[in-house]
Amino acid sequence: MITVEHQQSESKGQFVLLDIDKQIGIMTYSVAGTDKIIIDHTEVDPAYKGQGLGEKLVMAGVDFAREQKIKILPLCPYAKSIFAKKEDIQDVRF
Repeated sequence: MITVEHQQSESKGQFVLLDIDKQIGIMTYSVAGTDKIIIDHTEVDPAYKGQGLGEKLVMAGVDFAREQKIKILPLCPYAKSIFAKKEDIQDVRF
């Protein structure tokens, strides 16, 4: 079973993709002030390619942003491509 775990310190955070207890992906971000995060890296194990797991990480970040009422600046090329494709997440884009 694949799950997403959120970890955050004061100025950095990450969403980790786990297959049972094995890390298979990660999306990292930096906290920028009180109103936004900057997604700077998204990566999924090549063995899991084509399953939409990178998008699952980005969407976990979107859910987090909505819960916290903050915005996302997607600097990571992959996250930026997801934001370009999905009209329904533009509400959290900075």
